[in-house]
Amino acid sequence: MVQQTAFDADVIIVGGGPAGTTLANLLGTYGVKTIVLEREADIIDYPRAVGIDDEALRTFQTTDLAEALLKDMIQNTLLRYHHSNGKMFAEVGPKTKPFGWPRRNLFIQPLTERTVRNGLQRFPHVSLLAGHEVQNLKQDADGVTLTVKTAEGEKTLRARYVVGCDGGRSTIRKLLDIKLVGDTHPWRWLVIDVRNDDRFEPYSAIYCDPHRPCMVIDLPYGHRRFEFRLKHDETEEQMSKPEEIERLLRTRLGPDEKPDIIRARIYTHHSRVADRFGKGRVFIAGDAAHLQPPFFGQGLNSGMRDVMNLSWKLAMVVQGKADPKILDTYEQERQHHAEQMVKFATGIGKFYAPYSYLTEYFRKAFFWLVQRLPSMRDYILQMKFKPLPYYERGIVDHSNAGGKSMVGRMMVQPRVADAEDRAMLLDDAIGKGFAIIGINEDPAAQLTAEDKDYFRQIGTIVQINRSRRGKVGWSADPDTLVLDDLDGVFRDLLLKYPKQRFYILRPDRYVFAVCDRHELSASVKRLRAQLGEPRQEALPMAAE
Repeated sequence: MVQQTAFDADVIIVGGGPAGTTLANLLGTYGVKTIVLEREADIIDYPRAVGIDDEALRTFQTTDLAEALLKDMIQNTLLRYHHSNGKMFAEVGPKTKPFGWPRRNLFIQPLTERTVRNGLQRFPHVSLLAGHEVQNLKQDADGVTLTVKTAEGEKTLRARYVVGCDGGRSTIRKLLDIKLVGDTHPWRWLVIDVRNDDRFEPYSAIYCDPHRPCMVIDLPYGHRRFEFRLKHDETEEQMSKPEEIERLLRTRLGPDEKPDIIRARIYTHHSRVADRFGKGRVFIAGDAAHLQPPFFGQGLNSGMRDVMNLSWKLAMVVQGKADPKILDTYEQERQHHAEQMVKFATGIGKFYAPYSYLTEYFRKAFFWLVQRLPSMRDYILQMKFKPLPYYERGIVDHSNAGGKSMVGRMMVQPRVADAEDRAMLLDDAIGKGFAIIGINEDPAAQLTAEDKDYFRQIGTIVQINRSRRGKVGWSADPDTLVLDDLDGVFRDLLLKYPKQRFYILRPDRYVFAVCDRHELSASVKRLRAQLGEPRQEALPMAAE
């Protein structure tokens, strides 16, 4: 007979949408026994989110799904802004790949969700239970017990930790009595999705009109999205009528264009962030933790940042490689950036709808100037204005940063080559755990035997040589991974920061520390102190 305290899983995820299934794939990759509970019987068959960025694709790279997902995406999509007279005044067309992937990509959510869900089938220790709705939860010192409603009746499931990825109306958030702080906007937008659209307009178009701002977004496989902001005196009942939907659609369609309308729905937008990202052994992520207007397509991407941040910490804790205290850093690191992204998306929404034609005139003058300043033009064209996460607190070590450094920021991801001269992206070469990277030097030469043994339990020691250096200066330590800096990115980092020869990367590819050879051993010891001494939780798993 199974003990009452036994666990059904290490982690139970509530919600089988993009954030929940991505987290489950990450935990599956890390070898964590995981259950996903999803209330609906199947994937919702219409698109909601439509954009994914390079940071999110790097997350999917960790769990070997990025290439499969890209097969159904339009990559490097242009974004064009237009005045109320229809004339284009700005274009965003990012071509650089600092994190190894295209920066702006468009997708159809049901297709993407299906690929991510299918990815779970690779892991015998991960299961998704559809038609399971959480009713209640109870925490104790050792774990969390969930009361779950199913078609067959009520049952209980128990896990060491629970993560609520159950959307903006999150049951888990409500059960934890966590508040969403912020505003609900008076703006209402009619969103119309169509298919069988064959026009050649291969970009996202934003029409910044004080009278009727709207967006037209080119999607894969002949789909297109239209979004129109409604006026204050236009009621939901009125604007939901087929003739009104057709009327608005016709303002952006040619006379001979007759695409099929898949759905039309009116949305009210929110700018809200949870006042906490968890309590005890239960956490929230994705829309359960923050809601933002969709104007820069960062809602889903912010959820990807959440689950990437949380996944490796949960894995290290349940596998006895770190102290549970590291889970406190999830909120420390993610809450502030979520607030930044909500403010950014809210500001973009105001930009789409200038207050008056006079405001539009000043914006026109500003962008006329921008087009004539190469640095400003590049700043917009390459999407450098998007706020990137920066961790001042959490699992970071600023001891040797000395002003500007990469500490607390995501490391770039160039191409490297291994000993057989096979080219690959950095993450694919260095593995899925921590990494110490030495530029033109072997980090192992600066570490004690104890430090090396500890670090190799949690990651990889790497030497990246100047491109085509050959065997000169090859690592003397047979367990050090030696790579070739094909793109010259690490060469340029060393030229820019000559005293920062060593980088310690976290599993989510944020930089924990930078240092010279004299400080490397101390940096590893500070990492060990922050992760805490390994601890095994002894309670058993439930019988299969």
